[in-house]
Amino acid sequence: MSEAGPSRLRIAIVGCGRVGAVLGAAWHRAGHRITGVTARSDTSRLRAEALLPGTAVRDEADVSVDADLVLVAVPDRVLPEVVERLVSLGAIRAGQFVVHPAGRYGLEVLDPAARVGAVPLALHPALPLTGTSMDLDRLAGSIFGVTAPEGMRTVAEALVVELGAEPVWIPEQARNGYHAALTFAANYAMTLVNESVDLLAEAGAEAPARILGPLVRASVETALERGDKGQTGPITRGDGTTVASHLEWLSRQAPLTAQAYRSLGKLTVDRLLAAGVIDIEQASNVVHALDGTAVEDRL
Repeated sequence: MSEAGPSRLRIAIVGCGRVGAVLGAAWHRAGHRITGVTARSDTSRLRAEALLPGTAVRDEADVSVDADLVLVAVPDRVLPEVVERLVSLGAIRAGQFVVHPAGRYGLEVLDPAARVGAVPLALHPALPLTGTSMDLDRLAGSIFGVTAPEGMRTVAEALVVELGAEPVWIPEQARNGYHAALTFAANYAMTLVNESVDLLAEAGAEAPARILGPLVRASVETALERGDKGQTGPITRGDGTTVASHLEWLSRQAPLTAQAYRSLGKLTVDRLLAAGVIDIEQASNVVHALDGTAVEDRL
């Protein structure tokens, strides 16, 4: 393989989960050849049949015998041990590219492969995948967090570009923070939206998802375009009375959600104060409401 970019590769996939199957199908569509996959569960085998038809299902020991690139797409918690096992089985050898799509890890987790002469690459798709063919089109325009050894950045980025995606360089030391930020935005945003749907239903509102849809979409777009300056709501007005009334209701109906409201409220106050959206007096009003301190208690 030249530094200009990947030629047609023979690719083996260890782990035919949602990410492994989709990336394999996308690379196949780009002209590479998928030589084999591992698929332990019935669901994984069905996914392989759907997205990688005709691809041989093999054991870990021989899945990569004729591969130029090995994609190790297993859950984060078992990635280190799977890499170690593949090396001990001789399934990874010198000259092969070994890729993982885990957001949390950079290249260090692939050190056992690097020690036998393989080239480690970390290519993380920064979007949720369903493990179906609909993901193939969703990859277009998506972002991949890329970490690669010195001299291999061009190759790693070319593998991403072939998927129709955009590579963004993530230094090795930044991987954990990168993944924490994505988790905070994506996973917790889903939790907040789903909890809000339940709260609306609890309050007696009809069609909660329809109520929230336009609001949430507009809020995300405004946040990305304007940052903290785009924030609206009672905290931006220093309206501690409204915040206190929210907490009174939440404390009765959903105590755990009330705790989250307090924590996120204080984070919001801190950000808006730093951005100059609110002043010290407004911030104080809201923080006292979040802490449950009544006005008369402060006199």
